[in-house]
Amino acid sequence: MLTWRPSASLAALRERSRCLGQIRAFFAARDVVEVQTPMLGARTVTDAEVESIAVHPYGFLQTSPEYYMKRLLAAGAASIYQLGPAFRHEESGRLHNSEFTLLEWYRLGFDDRQLMQEVAELVDDVLGRGSYTSLTYSELLGGVDALKLERDEIDLKFVAAIERLGQGRFFITDYPADQAALARLRPGHEDVAARFELVIDGVEIANGYWELQSAAEHRRRFQADRDRRAQLDRSDVLVDECFIQALEHGLPDCAGVALGVDRLLMLALGEPSLDAVLAFRLDRI
Repeated sequence: MLTWRPSASLAALRERSRCLGQIRAFFAARDVVEVQTPMLGARTVTDAEVESIAVHPYGFLQTSPEYYMKRLLAAGAASIYQLGPAFRHEESGRLHNSEFTLLEWYRLGFDDRQLMQEVAELVDDVLGRGSYTSLTYSELLGGVDALKLERDEIDLKFVAAIERLGQGRFFITDYPADQAALARLRPGHEDVAARFELVIDGVEIANGYWELQSAAEHRRRFQADRDRRAQLDRSDVLVDECFIQALEHGLPDCAGVALGVDRLLMLALGEPSLDAVLAFRLDRI
């Protein structure tokens, strides 16, 4: 049934406003500059697990500001963050909405371990202080060698393992190299990616990397994504050549993370669904 009413209560939306201000104050205190990059772009990500929303004839609604933010870094920007909407073509559900609020930030001179600490500090600001447990990807899966399993099988095991974690705040670290995404491989451990995820009470909240800098390796990984998209019979996505040019110019040493703000607010309010923190869910627009 159609309804004009908002999904969230007005009290929840007021709390949302307060939390967004709190996040901005967190970065202002650290001299991290807020930026705004395009929501609509000519290119999108090649990741085979992510489907973008096409807007003909212009391009795509962006799934993340990552490429634009890294172009700013290559141009000489200092540490930066963006807080705003992102879009994915996916099923709507308790933890998913096609339009969502994403917080993404990049810290010059940080590695993934240093960024994990800052992520914990931000989460503590929003949720209150808590303790964090770190598990390697291998430990999470009970010592299973991910390189010996098919990707679909690994994904199922990962989801089941996250559910078994239960209540608490967990950093999952040291992903296998074939799940590096755009993270560099850990120096001295070329089978491990310098990548982490934060899971709170069974909900995936943030995904961070010590950022890969090599333009050639980016291109190789993008082509691997395109090959997998072909295997899965998904539409091809062209490589963003402007992004490659920025990498060739030079991405500074940095670490970056994307954090789902709606999910974090849901946890802050003790709610079971994103319905409670979104003004209008997909079925009300």
